[in-house]
Amino acid sequence: MSAFWRITLDTNPEDCNLHCTMCEEHSEYSDFMERLYDRTGIKRRRMPFGMVRKVMEEAAAMGVREVIPSTMGEPLLYRQFDELLALAAELGMKVNLTTNGTFPRRTVEDWAARIVPVASDVKISWNGATKATAETVMKGLNFERAIDHVQRFIQYRDAHFAASGHYCRVTFQLTFMQNNMHELPDIIRLAADLGVDRVKGHHLWAHFKEIEHLSFKNSPEAIGRWNRIVELAHATSVAHPRPDGKPVLLENITPLVPQNGHVVPDDHVCPFLGKELWISAMGEISPCCAPDDLRRGLGNFGDVNEKTLLEVVSDGAYQELVRDYRTRPLCRTCNMRKPC
Repeated sequence: MSAFWRITLDTNPEDCNLHCTMCEEHSEYSDFMERLYDRTGIKRRRMPFGMVRKVMEEAAAMGVREVIPSTMGEPLLYRQFDELLALAAELGMKVNLTTNGTFPRRTVEDWAARIVPVASDVKISWNGATKATAETVMKGLNFERAIDHVQRFIQYRDAHFAASGHYCRVTFQLTFMQNNMHELPDIIRLAADLGVDRVKGHHLWAHFKEIEHLSFKNSPEAIGRWNRIVELAHATSVAHPRPDGKPVLLENITPLVPQNGHVVPDDHVCPFLGKELWISAMGEISPCCAPDDLRRGLGNFGDVNEKTLLEVVSDGAYQELVRDYRTRPLCRTCNMRKPC
């Protein structure tokens, strides 16, 4: 089972201090938390730390090398986050963090001192090169403060690297939409100027009718616009390097195939199956990061309160998905599949 190298723990998905337009749970268009309460009687899911320890210990025994704390919600609001960092260090695992960059509850430097020594990558959600665009997409964000936070975090990162030799990559994490990606070349220039290592992202999961028009996959014309942006983005990364002379790495910024629209080409593969697992705050096991309601249609893969991770990935239901995922309706249109 050494192919499994990373797990994601949805430690605190309902805890967030922003309301990003595209967020499944925190968007102004979302009724997710109301539906959650109707279905479960729970208003806020928070993973007990005993479950965190159980899953991480099992994962480490399987050879898993990285853990991602909640990609839904803001993980730095999880009250046991310090314990999670300490456990990762104890088990020899690296933390791959996705944060909205507000660094709540502490100063940026206090957070950096805790995160940088055990982190492989810190992905900061970033959705504009201008105040107007960034704050329209990530409602509640202060754009000037966000830039200051990145500068201070990278300053600490660089000092730690000089003193210890451990390098924590910093990434801008984007959602590709028609109302923000016209600024992608400028986002890359900003990333280079700040010393950010990588710009990556994914196409919009349109959870709500109100944002369906923002997808680049809606029409051949929109696909054409995206493909022109991709060309400009790669040219910008070459022409505008970081202060150290290296280009900003671009990931998932690739052309769309016009004739396929929402359907993924058959030769695109799932980057997750057989390699990663997702654990909900309640212990449910998922094979990928597709939207919560959609990925339930892939099957029932058990619960960490009842099964070990090794039992889950050895089970027939999981192995069947690995074999035939290309035939599943969700997988055939998945935003995450990549060219071989």
